[in-house]
Amino acid sequence: MRSRGLYAGVLVASLAVCGGPVNASAAPSGKIITITLDGTLGPVISGSDPAGLDGQSATVTVSVKESLNPYKTTARSADYHISAGDITVTVNGSEYTSTSRSSMVVKLGSKSDVLTVKAKLDILGHAVTLSDVSALQSGSWTSAVLQHPALFSPSPQILSEPASTLTYSVFGETTVLGVSGSVANGD
Repeated sequence: MRSRGLYAGVLVASLAVCGGPVNASAAPSGKIITITLDGTLGPVISGSDPAGLDGQSATVTVSVKESLNPYKTTARSADYHISAGDITVTVNGSEYTSTSRSSMVVKLGSKSDVLTVKAKLDILGHAVTLSDVSALQSGSWTSAVLQHPALFSPSPQILSEPASTLTYSVFGETTVLGVSGSVANGD
């Protein structure tokens, strides 16, 4: 009898937290979600562009487990830690991989849903900090992304500057470039 009461209490708590019946298929899997941002950098929005990236092609690839929990959330955003090596940046065919823990932030908005990826890279022996901001269509993610990484839809989507930018810091200078291209995801 006691176990039946405990089970009923857990079920009621689950319904209260989930807002409805518990659905085992809704639990996040161990799948890897891959987000690929592909585009052309430029124009220079601010800074002097010491790396000469204006007009260059670039791809940022993020691999994240669907079962990952955010380290910080609000009613409209979730911040996730991304393991070292799980962000790759390719500029004109040269590939660089994140050298330390990085982050991914998803913000749900009325005008756009915003994906921000931040990483540290070692490029030719120089420490480079990179931040990519991608403005997706509003409603691209459901609120489930606030609990675990999730696929956005539609995919792919068009990115355009100045709403989408790539910021890098090297040699004590910070440069902001526009990004025009696309963003896609899959598992």
